[in-house]
Amino acid sequence: MTMALAPKMIFVNLPVTDLPASIAFYEAVGAVRNDNFADEQAQMLSFSEAIHVMLLTHARFAGFTPRRIPDAGETAQVLLALSAGSRAEVDEIADKALAAGGTQPNPVQDHGFMYGRNFADPDGHIWEVAWMDMEAMPGAGQEEPAIA
Repeated sequence: MTMALAPKMIFVNLPVTDLPASIAFYEAVGAVRNDNFADEQAQMLSFSEAIHVMLLTHARFAGFTPRRIPDAGETAQVLLALSAGSRAEVDEIADKALAAGGTQPNPVQDHGFMYGRNFADPDGHIWEVAWMDMEAMPGAGQEEPAIA
């Protein structure tokens, strides 16, 4: 049984140490600025109509949580993932990130039906860019088990 889900949007909120540098990095990777949601402490950038990143200075981010902001270059709390339409698009996005000053914290993953690369932004937040050939994926075309 397949359930249709209502369209959702996601807003990833990231604490950054240098807002202008982070804005330039995400624009270089392909995100588009939305200045309707921006001020001297925040900037919204969009990867699609549904995927948005809110870059927040540490001072602004701290207003949303009493928890300590970890150093994303030393710790990992989340791994963010973006889908790509092809292996070439994975490489294009990852190469842009590296050229803009990002780093590659993990090796390339190539499983044939799935290909992924990753990058860390200037603050160390890790993004995975992945492409999957759904038809070649193990188990593709098999009937879904009935839910009891």
